[in-house]
Amino acid sequence: MGKINVAIIGVGNCASSLVQGVHFYRDTGDQKSIPGIMHSNLGGYHIGDVNFVAAFDIDANKVGKDLSEAIYTPPNNTFKFAEVPSMGVRVHRGMLHDGLGKYLSEIITKAPGPTDDIVGILRDTETHVVLNYLPVGSEEATKWYVEQVLTAGCGLINCIPVFIAREPYWQDRFKERNLPVIGDDIKSQVGATIVHRVLTRLFRDRGVRIDRMYQINFGGNTDFLNMLERERLESKKISKTNAVTSQLDYEMPAGDIHVGPSDYIPWLLDRKWCHIRMEGTTFGNVPLNLELKLEVWDSPNSAGVVIDAIRCCKLALDRGISGALVGPSSYFMKSPPKQFTDERARAMVEEFIAKSKA
Repeated sequence: MGKINVAIIGVGNCASSLVQGVHFYRDTGDQKSIPGIMHSNLGGYHIGDVNFVAAFDIDANKVGKDLSEAIYTPPNNTFKFAEVPSMGVRVHRGMLHDGLGKYLSEIITKAPGPTDDIVGILRDTETHVVLNYLPVGSEEATKWYVEQVLTAGCGLINCIPVFIAREPYWQDRFKERNLPVIGDDIKSQVGATIVHRVLTRLFRDRGVRIDRMYQINFGGNTDFLNMLERERLESKKISKTNAVTSQLDYEMPAGDIHVGPSDYIPWLLDRKWCHIRMEGTTFGNVPLNLELKLEVWDSPNSAGVVIDAIRCCKLALDRGISGALVGPSSYFMKSPPKQFTDERARAMVEEFIAKSKA
């Protein structure tokens, strides 16, 4: 079915894990089971069909480098599991806007010169799908890039908690251009949000009333450094909280639930540690408490999910499906246009894939 030409906005740890992953699994057979991937061959597209053609960043240490080199350039510090050869894809100078917060600006130097012609580059490279990997809190930068994506005529996967796919205004804009969008805020393979969602659903299904709960995360990547600036956290907290509470059929008082990042510990590198506590009431008004600790490498944990999202987005382009893709968004993202249980969301993605084969 051909290649899927992909452009990346933000060459950080998530981009590194994604590029490494596509290279690592590029020759895997169609029937091979791969951790974190729904299907080696999804709707006719193999992992090796993902073809990176463009990348954008504002870091002086990355702009101008080949993508294969930029993904390993500090402050990137994720797990290196593949040696990616030269790709012939130069990292272009992107737009800054609000993409560089207070703490990131202490370790990242803005590349000199003007913003490159984003629309022209996307068109020249015949990009099909654009990934948004900007830092949390990049509200204006994300919306600026979305306008470029719409003008260039590409599908979008919004991996960060700036609300695009779930908002009617942007849904209509993508429908007008006959383009698909998947979003918002990528959900990891087995991360803090999916674990907390599943536990919340389990408590509900088994009749336990949840009285109070928290989820606290900390790590050593630039995402956690960036989120020390609490002003940039509003959409992230909304996204993670709604992803969990959507699994309940009653409202919890705001003071009884806390979901969000806590701190930055440099020596953890791209590892994330999550602590979850849930306090509930069972039969006879007897208390039940749960505590859980989860340790993951943060960026590889979502790379497989993004590979599946890329292929679903391309299937939508092939079939002329536009606007927010509800099934893929609900399974791959924390803040989709509509929330479902994860079991139902996965079934919806399988239905979406099956229709593409018809």
